[in-house]
Amino acid sequence: MKIGVLGTGVVGHAIATRLVELGHEVTMGSRRAGNEKAAAWAEASGERAHEGSFADAAAFGELLVNCTAGTHSLAALGEAGVANLAATILIDIANPLDFSGGMPPTLAVCNTDSLGEQIQSTFPDTKVVKALNTMNCQVMVDPGRVSGEHVAFVCGDDADAKALALELAAKLVAGRALDAGPLASARTLEGMTAVIVNLNRRYRAHAGIAATGIPGA
Repeated sequence: MKIGVLGTGVVGHAIATRLVELGHEVTMGSRRAGNEKAAAWAEASGERAHEGSFADAAAFGELLVNCTAGTHSLAALGEAGVANLAATILIDIANPLDFSGGMPPTLAVCNTDSLGEQIQSTFPDTKVVKALNTMNCQVMVDPGRVSGEHVAFVCGDDADAKALALELAAKLVAGRALDAGPLASARTLEGMTAVIVNLNRRYRAHAGIAATGIPGA
């Protein structure tokens, strides 16, 4: 499958790399084609790996994965282009975490709305599914790093899009993907992440380990 991964951070890098390993052809998108991180990733990842702008990746992908920072996702998707997003399945991994007030983070959108729902309302012809946003990206692609069974939560309003996301999520985490209901469930899943990030950072800071890898953190 041709997949466009939007975002060049640690989450986008981890997801794009794993998708190439699974046999997919992937274009990593950023604000401008030739982005240094994206170009280095493509060169290191082989012939099935490409880079380009957000619009290039969106036009390329039969499936898109949003790995951009949640507070900038709507702008990034706008750059990807409405026409490129139309009738396309978009797996939204991002979290609208706001660190402007320090720790713990707050959510830029919450309670009666979610980032996933905002993306859907802004791009109504796109089939938005929220998935994998509660997991560290290293665990997403290498679940053996943490012992035990892993569960990936998936929610969305389009049944076919959600079925594809459930299948892909299960392959990525080598575990169980759980249907969490309609896209409105993203409110809960994004809220969970604010708690997870705070606990993760406190624990890792105490242990002297850099806290990275949660979408939006």
